[in-house]
Amino acid sequence: MTIRETTIAKLQQLPEPFLQQVSDFIDFLRYKQQHSTISDKLSSDITQAWVRWFESVDLLEVAPNQPASNYQELLLAKYRQQGLEL
Repeated sequence: MTIRETTIAKLQQLPEPFLQQVSDFIDFLRYKQQHSTISDKLSSDITQAWVRWFESVDLLEVAPNQPASNYQELLLAKYRQQGLEL
């Protein structure tokens, strides 16, 4: 006898008031299964979006920061004299 057949046999022996509780529990289990499937899919979608983002960021070219004005150049030189790395 399979688990399905055993469960059906048990259901047939239950009094009528308990069948509503069993039906509600079955609905809960189905809801939980569907919710779990949706959550897994969303989690997978988010993971894939982050992977694509990191791959695109890794391809970006990083240019050294060049001073835009004489003031910035002098300020950077002063910081470097004090031992700061920028």
